[in-house]
Amino acid sequence: MTGSAIPGESPRTPGPRRNMCDGRVVIVTGAGRGLGRAHALAFAAEGAKVVVNDLGVGLDGAGGSSGPARQVVEEIESLGGRAVAHGGDIATSEGAASLVKAALDAYGRLDTLVNNAGFLRDRMLVNLDEDDWDAVMRVHLKGHFLPLKHAAAHWRSEAKAGRPVVARVVNTTSGAGLLGSVGQGNYAAAKAGIIGLTLVAAAEMGRYGVQVNAIAPAARTRMTEETFAGLSALPEDVSPLVVWLGSGASSGVTGRVFEAEAGRITVMEGWRAGPTADKGARWTPAEAGEAALKLLAEAEPPGPVYGVR
Repeated sequence: MTGSAIPGESPRTPGPRRNMCDGRVVIVTGAGRGLGRAHALAFAAEGAKVVVNDLGVGLDGAGGSSGPARQVVEEIESLGGRAVAHGGDIATSEGAASLVKAALDAYGRLDTLVNNAGFLRDRMLVNLDEDDWDAVMRVHLKGHFLPLKHAAAHWRSEAKAGRPVVARVVNTTSGAGLLGSVGQGNYAAAKAGIIGLTLVAAAEMGRYGVQVNAIAPAARTRMTEETFAGLSALPEDVSPLVVWLGSGASSGVTGRVFEAEAGRITVMEGWRAGPTADKGARWTPAEAGEAALKLLAEAEPPGPVYGVR
């Protein structure tokens, strides 16, 4: 695969090493801590200008502080990079629009969106309140949709105006969204929804020069340290793949889901047709049951749900 040049730049020629994201402007949501912070620093290290979005909320979404986003900006600047902080709520249309505007106002362009913001409100289903369901759906699923919508609208306008677009979106799903996770029905449902959103966005936006992929990261952060106490992989282990997906070097890769943990990268293969039976006419319930059992005997068993012993 060959990389794509940043519009307006000359093709690469032999000489001093250039960073992978030189000239790119990257938004990272939920970038004040954990995975988002690691992604923001990794993009900056590869030459990107970064918009650091974070509300500074607690693990359950309560509270809020501008401190975490400002600290990451200061850290990037101390290393010679460029970054600005954004404290808007990206699960609102106004906040998501202002996020895209922040990139355009600060740097005049937007090349990559990394949707990462989220929090947890874990409960077994019978104890899961409607408010906890809505809150997790809002920050994870709506918090992916709205920034993607506003960024995509900008890129579509650029493409229709005849300006080259080499745009990238990296969404954040989870093993919980791929396999399920006991005590995380709301989180698993939201993360599964993000996969569907990724596939649709990749199909719709490709004509405008936009690639959309998702990662299912496994790393020790404040969100995972209690649920997965034995997890030792670091957020920084996930970021190299995110940077590559967010760069021009990933040309041609879209609509895919990757699992990343420590030094392991896996391309995830989702729903596809397995064993099939076709009677050519309507089944009776008994016949349908008999056929289903035969098909299940031929099918690959599903992976275990996280938390099931």
